[in-house]
Amino acid sequence: MNLKNAVAGLGFRAGAGVASLRSALQVAMSASQSTGGTPPVLTALATAEDKATHPALAQLAAELALPVVAVPLAQLSEDIGTPSAHVPQRYGARSLAESTALTAAGHGARLLAPRAVSADHMATAAIAENINL
Repeated sequence: MNLKNAVAGLGFRAGAGVASLRSALQVAMSASQSTGGTPPVLTALATAEDKATHPALAQLAAELALPVVAVPLAQLSEDIGTPSAHVPQRYGARSLAESTALTAAGHGARLLAPRAVSADHMATAAIAENINL
């Protein structure tokens, strides 16, 4: 599989630390391995614009040397991602990890696997790819 643009979307609680984000991302990366057994190559991390400056996300982005894509809240109200009773309406009541990954990866993106949850249940991650870019 030729991954031209793989983006990790992250959803997390305000109290989540970098270990929570790292845990969710590791599970998502493992679940998203291509048919050749290799994990996707990430080009960015994505989350809602009001979470984009969270210290744990900034630390993870720095560790991975990846940019953070701040997805505008208005784009999260679209019908993208799995409905979730745990996600506030301002995020479209859908998986923040899935919807931000899909939005940031661009039109025609698809999820490589369902969202993954960190061991402590403080964060979720999903990987989306767009081979059209």
